[in-house]
Amino acid sequence: MQPRCFQIQPQDNVATLLDDADGQIQILGSQPQEIRLLEKISRGHKVALKDFVGGDAVIKFGARIGHVTKPIARGAWVHLHNLASDVDDRSSTLDLHSGAPTDTSSAYA
Repeated sequence: MQPRCFQIQPQDNVATLLDDADGQIQILGSQPQEIRLLEKISRGHKVALKDFVGGDAVIKFGARIGHVTKPIARGAWVHLHNLASDVDDRSSTLDLHSGAPTDTSSAYA
């Protein structure tokens, strides 16, 4: 079966991976299509459905969830390394892969 992702609302410009994927994937939702990923993307992460330039709004759930911090090509991974939250200033301090805060030290370290 071909890997899949889901575009939640028709106006969303990102889709969420339902499977780990690289290569060609199927986009499910109101505008079914296929897209070629530019890199391996893990399940639960976002893929760009359009080309973005720095500052462009990222739309998911039909709402703006943040803005891109540098150009992102269609089919690329959209995450902490190229997306900033409009509501959470700490999002840029989270570890890219684990999501753990990097701006505070652990009492257990």
